[in-house]
Amino acid sequence: MAKIREAAAASTAVDIGEMMSTFANDVVSHAVSGKFFRVEGRNKLFRELVNTNSVLLGGFNLEDCFPSLAHSLGFLTRWFMCDKVHEAHKRWDELLEKIIGDHERRKSMHGQDQESDFTDVLLSVQQEYGITRDHIKAILMDMFGAGTDTSSLVLELAMAELMRNPWLMTKLQGEVRRHTPEGQETVEEENLATMAYLRAVVKETLRLHPPAPLLVPHLSMADCVVDGYTIPSGTRVMVNAWAISRDPESWEDPEEFMPERFMDGGSAAATDFKGNDFQFVPFGAGRRICPGLNFGMATVEIMLANLVYCFDWQLPNGMEAKDIDLTEVFGVTVRPKEKLMLFPKPRGGHSMQIDESDT
Repeated sequence: MAKIREAAAASTAVDIGEMMSTFANDVVSHAVSGKFFRVEGRNKLFRELVNTNSVLLGGFNLEDCFPSLAHSLGFLTRWFMCDKVHEAHKRWDELLEKIIGDHERRKSMHGQDQESDFTDVLLSVQQEYGITRDHIKAILMDMFGAGTDTSSLVLELAMAELMRNPWLMTKLQGEVRRHTPEGQETVEEENLATMAYLRAVVKETLRLHPPAPLLVPHLSMADCVVDGYTIPSGTRVMVNAWAISRDPESWEDPEEFMPERFMDGGSAAATDFKGNDFQFVPFGAGRRICPGLNFGMATVEIMLANLVYCFDWQLPNGMEAKDIDLTEVFGVTVRPKEKLMLFPKPRGGHSMQIDESDT
């Protein structure tokens, strides 16, 4: 928030995607390791590794599309990807080894007196549950990779949709500012309970823009028939959550951004994302539902509430709401092709267009 206040004071534009990525990185790195990578100077390396994972895991792989040809294609595709994968693995391993080593040294010096984070918890149960060092690294890597991109993308796309629909931005700001005690500098977690429209905005963003549109790969455990199609046991199954959440048979005006559908009396008021309503599965369902669902939602809600509570937002001079481009670039996560650049103004200022040539 301090960075955004600095931009507001200087009347400079903010790259919302980059800013939200830094925020999500701070939240996850502090929860996992008790430190901010940004402060330690690891932020650039971390972002490079997360982006590399997205490219390697979400890029086109012929073997994924034609598994029956895996034997003949395997050597060629693996040879092509091998160097990139090994390099990414080496860099991740060095980063995670440093984090774990720092925690072990701190524990040996200070015992259990220090405040615990997620890495401390994993180390404390390592012997009891037979968790290896590689297991810990894999869990931490999942936390970093899954927890950073998804939250930041939802925040960026929520802001984009609100700027495209300024009357919805006004409505959300009204709710957040009414339900935050007067004189309070920022929205606190305890203030969120009464902000129903905020939750509706987040849900609608997840519906139109699920950050992981194909979720994670699944494997059928037994032969089954789905809508007339036979799925043999052991088949890799991809769930198109993006298409499901835009199905006109399940959603009224599916291409429109309408948070009201999730409010009391709305067509989707009873629909939730916790795996029981299969027309809305941005986090998956069943045993492989996202384990960080509650953590991710709390992160998104508190930051979005503060963005609209503390600031009014304007587009660059000459740009209109209809000009915001939401064309997406595919990967493990789907991100906007174009950057969302916005000008923050301290709450309560007069609305105005800002000329970029003056900044």
